[in-house]
Order: sequence, then C-alpha cells, then structure tokens
Amino acid sequence: MQRTAEKGITGEFLSDILRKKGLISEKDIDRIIKMQKDSGKDLQKIIIELNILKKDEMMIALAEEIGVKYVNLSDIDSDPVIVVLIPEEMARRHQLIAIDKSENKLTVAMANPLDVFAYDEIKIRLGYNLEAVLSYGEDINKALDEVFGVTDEWDQVIDKVENMTVTVLKEEEKEAELSALTAGEEAPIISLVNLMILRAVKEKASDIHIESFGDETLQVRYRIDGILHDVMSLPRQLRLAVISRIKIMSDLDIAERRLPQDGRIQVNVGGRTINIRVSTLPTVNGEGAVLRILDPTSILLELNALGFSQDILPKFTSLIKKPNGIILVTGPTGSGKSTTLYTTLNILNSTEKKIMTIEDPVEYRLKGINQVQAKPKIGLTFAAGLRSFLRQDPDIMLVGEIRDKETAEVAVQAALTGHLVLSTLHTNDAPSSVIRLIDMGIEPFLISSSVIGVIAQRLVRRICPRCKKEVKLTSDLAKILEEYSMDSRKIILNKGEGCPYCKETGYKGRIAIFELMIMTDTIRDLISSNITSGKLRETAIKEGMCQLKEDGLKKICEGVTTIDEVLRVASA
Repeated sequence: MQRTAEKGITGEFLSDILRKKGLISEKDIDRIIKMQKDSGKDLQKIIIELNILKKDEMMIALAEEIGVKYVNLSDIDSDPVIVVLIPEEMARRHQLIAIDKSENKLTVAMANPLDVFAYDEIKIRLGYNLEAVLSYGEDINKALDEVFGVTDEWDQVIDKVENMTVTVLKEEEKEAELSALTAGEEAPIISLVNLMILRAVKEKASDIHIESFGDETLQVRYRIDGILHDVMSLPRQLRLAVISRIKIMSDLDIAERRLPQDGRIQVNVGGRTINIRVSTLPTVNGEGAVLRILDPTSILLELNALGFSQDILPKFTSLIKKPNGIILVTGPTGSGKSTTLYTTLNILNSTEKKIMTIEDPVEYRLKGINQVQAKPKIGLTFAAGLRSFLRQDPDIMLVGEIRDKETAEVAVQAALTGHLVLSTLHTNDAPSSVIRLIDMGIEPFLISSSVIGVIAQRLVRRICPRCKKEVKLTSDLAKILEEYSMDSRKIILNKGEGCPYCKETGYKGRIAIFELMIMTDTIRDLISSNITSGKLRETAIKEGMCQLKEDGLKKICEGVTTIDEVLRVASA
C-alpha cells in the first residue's frame, strides 16, 4: 500500500480509492493528475478546487479505506493546552495536531494516519500512545497556525514561567519589580494570560475564574454553558504575577490588594473585538479574579434563535411593538436577561425611534442607541438617569435593573407618559415580579396600569448534535409529562453520549426557556386587589401563560435538551 512517510496520502493511492468506490471518473482522474504535474499542487486540493468532490465526501471515503475515523477540524474547537503537547516542529513535519487526551493516550488528527514514523517518534520522544483520526491537511495547517501563532512558543513560555517562580516569591513586595515583570513585551506572564483569554474565547466560555484554595496550585476555571470546568493548574506562587498582569491590562491599581476592584479589558481575537469585565477580590487564600467575557456576536440574534417557542414568540413580538408600558425580564444572574434585552433593542432599533439606556455596566455598544453608564458615586443612579431621559424626548428606554422604589417610580411614570420601558428584576418567576414591585412600595393600581408583560427565563444546555442518540422514556419523565398534559407516546427523547466536539459532556451551547405573563384585564383586576403570588400564578396559567418547566419539557420533546437540564434550572 502506497503512502508518504511525512505528509499526506500519495495521489496514486487516493485516486485508486476514489475510482474503486465509483466516486470519480477515469476522465476526471486523468485531468487532475495532469493538473497536479503542471502545478505541483496536492491532489486533494485540486479535487476540491475543481468541485469534483466535496471535502467531506473525499475524506470519508479515504478514512473508510484506511480504517480510521474522519474528523472535520472545522467542527471542533482546538484546545491550545492539548495542541501544544506535541511540539510545533514535530506537528508540522508530520502534518498532525493533537485534539484530545486521556491519561497517556493522545487522539491525533493526521493528514496521513499511515505514517508509522509519526507514531514511533511521539511514543519515544513524548511517551504518548496515539489514536489516529484522519483530517484534511489544509485544516490541520490552519489549526496549527491558530494555536502556535498566538501562544508564542508555548514550551518556552512554560519553561520561563517555571524558572521565574522563585523570583516572584522573593520580590513579592517590590511593586516596581513586579510591574516590570508583567509589563514587558517578552514577559512570559503576558503569554500565559494571553493564552488563558484566547482559549476561553475559543471555547466560548462566559467567565474565567482565577483562584487560590489554600493548596499548592493556582486554579483556572472556565464557565462554559453555565458550568464551571477546571482547565489549568499553575504554581500558586504565580498568583501575584498573574493577578498583577490582569490589573495592568484593566488599568487597576496593582498595589491595592486589600479592597475589591473592577475594571475592563478590550482585546482583539480572530479579527473581532472582545470586551472583558474584570473583578478582583481579596480572600483568605490570596487575591483572586473573575473575568467576564462579553462577545458582541452573542447579541446579534433573532428572537427565535434565543429559544422562543412558536406559541410564545408571537406574543412577545406583539408586546415589544406596543408604544408604551413596562416590560420586565426576570431571572437569576447568568440566565441570559441581558442577551434577551439587547436582542430586543436590536429589533426595535430604527432611525424613526430614539432609544436610550442606562446600565451598570454597559456590556455591549449598540450603534444608533444612546447608552449611559450609571455612576452612583457621583449621583448618576438608575433613577436619576431615567429622569434625565424624560427630558431627552426618547421613544424607548432601558434601565439595567429596577433595584429600589425610586427607580420603580420613575419607570412607572415614564410608562404612563407614553414611553416603552424595558428593565430587569431578580425574581424566580414572572408572577413574583408583581409582588416584588409591591414590596418596594409601588401601589398595585400603578403596577396594573403600567406593566404590560413579564418574561422569566433560564438557560439550559443543548444536546450535542455530534453525539446525540435516542434514549428510552423513563417512568419518572412520563409522570412529569402527564402533569402538563403531554402525550408521552409520541415523544422521541435524545441525549448526548459525549465526544471531542462537546469535550465529552454531551452538551454544546445553550438555549433559553421562557415563561411569559401578559397583563390581561383579569390579571390587572387581581393585582389591584392585592392578590398573592400563588393566586396570580394560577390565574396567569388559566390566561395562557406557559410555565418555565413546561417550556423546558417542550424543548425536551423537540430533542433540544434533556430532563436533567430542565430540572437543574427549573425544578419548581
């Protein structure tokens, strides 16, 4: 069997396979071989460029013949920490890239899985056993460029970092030395922090947690799809240098370690600007930091892409088109409220309307919208900002959160004087938001006159599309479905088995589940009579409100998520 020792499969071997499988004609073979001789290009590339076969068709046929699995690297996020386990020189020479690791075994995507020299070299030099999969050579080169082009020779970075740990300990109190250590262009700490941020963005993490827990390591965790994952352990002695580098990047005081600090970083990753909100906090084990990653691409969505079901979407769309009233979005921190509000503003944004927001902080910049950063220390509170907005002739106003009676009163006043007001509340469900406003001191008749709708939401993880499989309906789930009058006999359930694409979790990405309470005449009458939250919920359900758990069950039946996810976020 013909092959090459280092680069891809030989042209003759590939053409024989495609001919045998009936995927390519003799005429095409003669044409591409002639082109290869004239241009010197790789045969695979010529086949794709001439549109004789699609890349995946060609590679799947080749993988079947060789007896390995084909992996399209465009469908997975390369993990820089795993990629750099194989030195760049070796990876490029054999045209391969590490994509997964389990104990002493590396899963490696190779342009030529028949390259026995690569197996031997990695086993002898690095001590890993290989599990090979086939990938397109150009995709491997591109993935290697993305990682090694940013990490700045990772092996050398690690060596430098390890060599400097003693120095950091000795110079812990010398701020000038520490600043020089973390601010120079070639400083290894810069490469280390850059790698943390790069990897977090590539893995679509929402937060980076950098913490010391009293042991000998500095733990780095990413929150991905709402769940924290351990991704990196560093010598604990590096805590001061890492935190100081983050402070320098976010323009904070590196000498202040007794008080919490908040800052902001703006970085460019892959040609797009990413904003990062930084919060540092002194703990008994030393100062830690949390970096919130704000990717503008996450808000450029349609409402149905957020997870609005077909029965809720038209109701919400009708609601946001009303000329005045208050629309509240409720849920705990991290439930996607900001994304829903920003997506709504994008839909409402037009040259005919003036939109103003006051936020703390302003997470995303929206073109054509007047956004104000709240500054309570100088008196620019949510309430003060809203009052000023009323003199600016706006059509639509957004206030980051209704936290107190004063803000609520101004929001009600704005709604009653012909403005559409969007805001958030931290309540567990939609009906509870009415009770929260009453507890703040707002008269029930003002609430019933101004609030036009409340939407509660949570985020659940999506089943990974690459490893989704059908599972049997359990008796416990069947009982839950019966409670909501759903026919379990017509339902096909799915779950993710776990694969490299989802990092063995069975989930990839998130989607929202919603509970929308529209203010009908019946509900308004109940609010004016000081009704309880339970009675209000009961009436709202009769008036057509789809509950959070119910919307989650619908997404289970659609094969989007699992019962475990729905019960995790909406167990009531």
